[in-house]
Amino acid sequence: MPAPSSSTPWSDGLRFAFGTLTVLPVKVTRWDRDAARGGMLCAPLAGLVVGACAALVGVLLLALGAGPLLAAVATAAVPATLTRGLHLDGLADTADGLGSGKPAEDALRIMKQSDIGPFGVITLVFVLLAQVAALTQAYDESWAQGALAAVVAAATARLALTLAARAGVPPARPEGLGAAVAGVVPRVGALVVAALVLLAAAGAGALFGTYDAVRACAAILAALAVAELLLRHCTRRFGGITGDVFGGLAETAATTALVVLTFGS
Repeated sequence: MPAPSSSTPWSDGLRFAFGTLTVLPVKVTRWDRDAARGGMLCAPLAGLVVGACAALVGVLLLALGAGPLLAAVATAAVPATLTRGLHLDGLADTADGLGSGKPAEDALRIMKQSDIGPFGVITLVFVLLAQVAALTQAYDESWAQGALAAVVAAATARLALTLAARAGVPPARPEGLGAAVAGVVPRVGALVVAALVLLAAAGAGALFGTYDAVRACAAILAALAVAELLLRHCTRRFGGITGDVFGGLAETAATTALVVLTFGS
C-alpha cells in the first residue's frame, strides 16, 4: 500500500484505523489529517482482522456441532460487536435521513438524534436478514466458503470507507468523524488499495478454483459499485458525508458482497 505521507509512520495509520473502526484496545496517538489518511488507507486491514474473528467464531460453532444458521448468526454478530454497532447505527441513521424527505439541514438533524425511526428499523431488519441468509448458504456449502465470505465481506466494507474518504468528497458537517476523514485519501492511493484487496480476494478464492476467484472479485466490485451509488446519493442529499454515512456504506458494501458470493453456489 502507498505510504500515508513522509511524516506519518505506518504505526499511526494502523492505530487510527483500528482505534476508530474497531473496539480493539488500540490507542489513537494522533488525530490529524495525515494520521487519518494513513488510517483510511489501512481500513481494509482492520476489516481483515474483523472478518477473521467472525469466521473463527462461525467455524468454531460448526466444529462443535452447530448448524449453518447458528454459525451465520454468530458470524454476523461478531462485526457488530467489534464495531460497537456503530456501522449498523450509521446505516439506520442514514436510512432515516434519506427517508425523511426533508432538506439537508433537517435530515442531518434527524440523523444526529439518538433514537431510530421506522426507516432505520426496516433497513436494519432486511440488511441483517440478508447477511444471515447469505452466510447460511455459504456455510451450508462448506466451512471454508463461509469463512471466506466473512473475511471478504468485512474487508470490502472497510475498502468502501477508503474510497469514500478520497479527495473530492466533502463533509456534510464541520465536525465529527466524517469531517476528520473526508477527502484525506488521494485518488491514486484509494485505487491502489482497491487493487490490492481485489488481488488478495482473487488469491483466496483461487484456493477453491477459478470460478471462486472470479466470484470473489465480482462480489467486491459489485459491493463497491453499490456503495458508490449510495455515496453519491448521500453527497447530493446531505451536501457531503458524515460518520453515519460511512457506517451505512460499510454495511451496504458488506451485504452486497455476501449476496453476490451466493450466486452460482
